[in-house]
Amino acid sequence: MHTQKIMSRAFCALNTVVAISTILLCGFSGHWTVQPADALRILAVESIAGKSHWNFMRNVLRALTDSGHAVTVFTPFTDGDRANYTEVDMSKVIPIKLNMDLTEIFEKFTTITSIVPFSVQLSRMLCDIIFAHDRMKAILQRDNGTDEFDVIIIEPLGSDCVSYVATRLDLPMIYVIPSPMITHHERAFLGHVPNPATRSHLLAGHAVPGSFTKRFTNTVMLAYTMFSVAYNDWSLGRANPKPYDDRLSVRPSALFINSHYITEPPSPTAPNVVHVGGLHLEQPKGIPHDILEFIEASPNGVIYFTFGSVVKMSTLPGYMQNAFKEALAQVPQRVLWKYEGEMENVPKNVMIKKWFPQRDILLHPKVKLFISHGGISGVYETVDAGVPVLGFPLFYDQHRNIANLVDAGMAISMELSSVSKDTLLNAILELVNNEKYLKNAKITSERFQDRPLSPEKSIVYWTEYIHRHKGAPHLKSHALTLTWYQYYLLDVIAAILVCIFITLSTIYFIIKIIFKFVLLYLQNVKSKSE
Repeated sequence: MHTQKIMSRAFCALNTVVAISTILLCGFSGHWTVQPADALRILAVESIAGKSHWNFMRNVLRALTDSGHAVTVFTPFTDGDRANYTEVDMSKVIPIKLNMDLTEIFEKFTTITSIVPFSVQLSRMLCDIIFAHDRMKAILQRDNGTDEFDVIIIEPLGSDCVSYVATRLDLPMIYVIPSPMITHHERAFLGHVPNPATRSHLLAGHAVPGSFTKRFTNTVMLAYTMFSVAYNDWSLGRANPKPYDDRLSVRPSALFINSHYITEPPSPTAPNVVHVGGLHLEQPKGIPHDILEFIEASPNGVIYFTFGSVVKMSTLPGYMQNAFKEALAQVPQRVLWKYEGEMENVPKNVMIKKWFPQRDILLHPKVKLFISHGGISGVYETVDAGVPVLGFPLFYDQHRNIANLVDAGMAISMELSSVSKDTLLNAILELVNNEKYLKNAKITSERFQDRPLSPEKSIVYWTEYIHRHKGAPHLKSHALTLTWYQYYLLDVIAAILVCIFITLSTIYFIIKIIFKFVLLYLQNVKSKSE
């Protein structure tokens, strides 16, 4: 009897355990969990001294440090050390480009014949500066026992010289690209060339090459930029050889790109390309009292106007500034205008400041329109907020960024060089009064926010994945091992042409021999008949 009681209690306990396990399994079913990885030691390098570039990189690094990984970063923009985060200040040796003169931008950055060679020269110059730093020398020479790393995170621009760090240390590398994919580097990074019939070049002025003219110019642009990058990198390396010119570049194990399918047309993508557009979007922090009071006291809403951190608005020619002031003075909305310097004859409905909390302002329900240059950070902020855009693209990817918003039905694009009071006023009134732009902006916003995994979690997962799988070579395309003539099948085409030539030649000689024998036969028959 005693044994039966013990068995009965044991059976009841077993049933209880099974029941609890079932409840737990049911409660957690459908949730994806990952075992936390060991803390990684990450070496990061911000090679471009642009504020928008750093905003993207710093949020990549923030996601990693918040997950417990240790980051050491070379950067010209210092935020201050924190837990798991150490900065190497490069601000004294890398020139920072902020509030540039509009004339300088038009001279250096508005045509592919100027921007591509300049980007190659700039990249090599910055590589020289970074690799000459004492701390980087110690890391590359491995003479500091504390500087041991697991993964390299770095931003490329015009040259592959940045990969020299990963080559020397023999570590997996992740590229951080703060714009949409750099079209003319896609072959070098991923092994494949984007199809110019379906993918617009990063520097193109259209979202989709939908006509023969666009496909033709897109093809020429892609061919030119790919050749220009290769030629300029080669010629500079030949004129002034550097250590990174003699070493085979490490190809990136993954690319974290500031893009999203809602602002980019669909296209084939390699498995190691991770789209994290909107990574920099933070929770609202609140609007300063004077600005908030100005917004909420406006019965017809507010227009927000800025050209970002690169362009100094006060350097716009007088006729441009007058066109904006005269047009904005006639709209029923109040206007927040980011303007550096003193402005004469400020319209009564305009507030000017050197800085505005852009993210918080765009999220305010009274904001009716965003007048922007089309920087990708501002694009995702306005898409997330669902606010229509009047775009004045200036350089680099901005023309295509605005073109994508125009295709989404939430924007109008204009040329800054030809702006006038009347055209500007008409465009503003069209965007504010025609409800289709606001409706399309809200639809685009809903699609943008509907994503299976946050950008931060994607960053952490793929960084840990790259480390777990020793650089994840299985994600890299076989195309990276092919020479240019193999990739374009020129050897196969040549073999086919040789086969066709041999076949046609054989047929020709056979026909020639047959014709010769037939001719001899006919001559013999003729001679016999005579």
